[in-house]
Amino acid sequence: MQRNTFLRLSAALAAGLALNAPALAQTKTINIAGLADFAGPYANVMPEMAGARAAVFEWWNKEVGSKLNAQIAIKTFDTRYDVAQTSSLWPGIKAELKPVLVLGLGGSDAAALQQRLPEDKIPMLLATATYGFGWKPNQWALNLRPTYAHEAGGFLEWYRSTKLEGKRPVKVGVITSEATPAYADQAKGLQSYAKAHPDKATFVEAIWTEVQPTDITLPVRRLANAGTDVIFIQSNTAQAVATKRALQALGKNIPIVLSLHNGLVASSKALGSPNGFAGDYEIGAIADASESDTPARKFYRMLQEKYGLKSGWNAMTIMGLAQSMAAARAVEHTIKSQGADKVTGQAMHDTLMKTQFTSAELMGILPGMDFSPENPFPTGSSKLNIVTMKEDGKVVRAAGDVPIPTVPKW
Repeated sequence: MQRNTFLRLSAALAAGLALNAPALAQTKTINIAGLADFAGPYANVMPEMAGARAAVFEWWNKEVGSKLNAQIAIKTFDTRYDVAQTSSLWPGIKAELKPVLVLGLGGSDAAALQQRLPEDKIPMLLATATYGFGWKPNQWALNLRPTYAHEAGGFLEWYRSTKLEGKRPVKVGVITSEATPAYADQAKGLQSYAKAHPDKATFVEAIWTEVQPTDITLPVRRLANAGTDVIFIQSNTAQAVATKRALQALGKNIPIVLSLHNGLVASSKALGSPNGFAGDYEIGAIADASESDTPARKFYRMLQEKYGLKSGWNAMTIMGLAQSMAAARAVEHTIKSQGADKVTGQAMHDTLMKTQFTSAELMGILPGMDFSPENPFPTGSSKLNIVTMKEDGKVVRAAGDVPIPTVPKW
């Protein structure tokens, strides 16, 4: 009798284990490739972005993925911010990792992979602003922010209404380089905005220089003599530093407008002064790196306290937070609608195209996210944040949720 009871209990236990086995085996690892630059022009700030990416995925795996029987794994590849290097590495990345998504760094990745990704059925998310050469329908290289010209236009309209009291167009110049398609594109986009909005902005001149210029005092003098109100440098810190030194040599105080990846703190550090860019601006359709107690900063502090995030509160960290959060939420939506086993590159692209992500679910890092087949960047949800540096080196918000204007394609 005891033996029969033992056999029945053993059989029941075995059956229970068998029923539970599939559930335990369903934990799915979802691979994401991270493109990085640890040896090129962004090597000094890349650890900030990489640390932010990793921390978000660690948070999501514990807080969200564990409940969905899924985990996100990211593997990083150093492209040196070089188009040829990205192109060379891509076949191996695709074969080894079989990623459902790629986190790109910037223009070099977009230029290298824009034509390949639709065929490979793997979307890429970039936290930089969009490039004009990527503004085409049915794209798989997607930016979390509108074009650099959209962001510049938003700033110019704010500057005109607040600093010039709307009395005249803003006289604007740009310093960039023809060395990379992304840098050249920034000047073309700004010209497109000024041409479409002559009442808002007058384009003075584009200064074409090296990626890492030495002395550009003479061309900057031309901008000053032409009465330029603001100078845009959305390229890199080297050009920002060269421009600031030129202005100092000329005794001129023309505000410089930077983008996030070459922002106020990074450029001041490169200049060798903690407040070197006091009075200048940094813009982006994304959370700003000011000291305001925003939802994005609260989320950052939580990652610091609970998930060991070492990256500082700066633009590169914010961009890493943005693209990894966008990726994680896209994975989450795809799992909930199709199941963890159905998370493919095609499924991720479908999710990104049809889902309107709110700022709340993106932890305030982005104002929202809404792609469409026509535009490889958010349209209706985009808002611009503007920050400036004080004389004591503190970065504070100058304006938030600034409307993004229309810009014709160029």
